[in-house]
Amino acid sequence: MSDFLLKSRDGPVAVWTLNRPEQRNAFSRPEDMYAFEEACEEVRADPSIRVVVLTGAGSAFCAGGDVKAMRDRTGLFEGSPYQLRNRYRDGIQRIPTALYELETPIVAAVNGPAIGAGLDLACMCDIRIASETATFAESFVKLGIVPGDGGAWLLPRIVGMPRASHMALTGDALDAKTALDWTLVTQLTAPEALMETAMALAHRIAGNPGHALRLTKRLLHEGQHMRLGALLELSAAYQALAHHTSDHAEAVAAMLEKRPARFTDS
Repeated sequence: MSDFLLKSRDGPVAVWTLNRPEQRNAFSRPEDMYAFEEACEEVRADPSIRVVVLTGAGSAFCAGGDVKAMRDRTGLFEGSPYQLRNRYRDGIQRIPTALYELETPIVAAVNGPAIGAGLDLACMCDIRIASETATFAESFVKLGIVPGDGGAWLLPRIVGMPRASHMALTGDALDAKTALDWTLVTQLTAPEALMETAMALAHRIAGNPGHALRLTKRLLHEGQHMRLGALLELSAAYQALAHHTSDHAEAVAAMLEKRPARFTDS
């Protein structure tokens, strides 16, 4: 059991907090990776959770890997090349798979530095908002390594290949304003307003029917690699399902009757 990921609940919104502030929320143990899989399973099993907010405790969002452990070749970084390869596959690479396959929308509230694997973790979320003091770096090359957790797939899809190449090949950090200009984040807030803003956004999203949210997220993900014709077929199938939910009927009735909707996730 890991104490790395704290979980709480505010109505239909689940809040996950990276909780190792003394290490700037860096990944340091295998249990840290498994905690994300466990959290995703809990959300998947509870349709009343319509949105997840992910943030960090203390001054950082996530500093990535434990650099001292890299130096000492201990913990996650010990062993032969073959052992390291398997440790990446069976460890941190389980996080992008778990988050990508989770149909519930995820909002990253980036409260401070998101560095290396920390930046990639933010990129695994569907929406990123950030404190004005946050920084972002795809900094693997500065340590003589490569993005080992899917960043080379995620980052170009968010900021485009030229900017992703700029970030990954220089390893340089972006300030929050540049991250906004480059569409890495969609909104900046004062540090003290970050969680309030993130929760307000999450509750606006959660005000929509859960089935529609989950199916829409799936369509957005599938649309990144499907032909238009195939996506249209999938959209038609999902739309047929959505039309037969009670939440669709309630949404239509509420709109016509000019009243708030009462969704039951059914």
